[in-house]
Amino acid sequence: MQGERRSRKIWISVFLICLALFLLSSNSGLRQPWNPAEQLIVEIAAPFQKLVKQTINLTKDFWSNYFYLIDVRHENRVLKREINSLGRENSRYRELLATQARLRQLLQFKEIIRRPVVAAQVIGLDPTGWFKSVIIDKGKSAGLKLDMPVVNASGVVGRIVSVSTDYAKVLLIIDQNSAVDCLMQRSRDRGMVKGLSSGVCKMDYMAKSSDAVVGDMVITSGMGGIFPKGLSVGKISGVKEGSGELFKEIDVTPSVDFSKLEEVLVIQTKRRDEKMK
Repeated sequence: MQGERRSRKIWISVFLICLALFLLSSNSGLRQPWNPAEQLIVEIAAPFQKLVKQTINLTKDFWSNYFYLIDVRHENRVLKREINSLGRENSRYRELLATQARLRQLLQFKEIIRRPVVAAQVIGLDPTGWFKSVIIDKGKSAGLKLDMPVVNASGVVGRIVSVSTDYAKVLLIIDQNSAVDCLMQRSRDRGMVKGLSSGVCKMDYMAKSSDAVVGDMVITSGMGGIFPKGLSVGKISGVKEGSGELFKEIDVTPSVDFSKLEEVLVIQTKRRDEKMK
């Protein structure tokens, strides 16, 4: 019963407030000052009107912001997907440009060599880890044979030491088992470039009387029966004359950056035993 009475009082109050507001709004066009009764009604009704208006505005703002945030989150997800897709495409584009530049250099080098060559890609390192060697994706089916020289646009890479139908192993010139007959391009002094398995080489059998200075270019002599003459091997990076020694100690920095080896050319030459047949 008490609840019903309270409800009636509330509804009566609301009705009276609405009636008073209606009367006030109907008299607003007369441009007359409020009388004391109207002033009292305004003072009572205005806070309720203000509360109702604030509630409506808050509800409207919340509803608008809710849907706005939903749209923003959706747009963010779409934009993130587009950014990731563009990043992948940009990465592929840069890789294609880099590959094209390397292949262009190989093609130019091929024109200089003027010998039949087979282009191959480096696909891995020696699985045993005992040698400084790499695996390439060409083999007997492409005409590759043992001891064929391997180069790239920078210079001598190594020679083929193992070959299967579709793959081959290349022993790099920085391996300690590698030896390339070379000469210094400026002085024409000959020596044997051997690997040190540390990314550098040494040039043996260089007499003390030889003219060797840091910066001299070292090229293949063509006397070893494997590498054609005139291919770049490296530059002299150090010269020492040990007391009591017959030969100079010469360090050679290879022309090829073996840490970035990706594409190579295999020069199709005949071995000595094949030439003698």
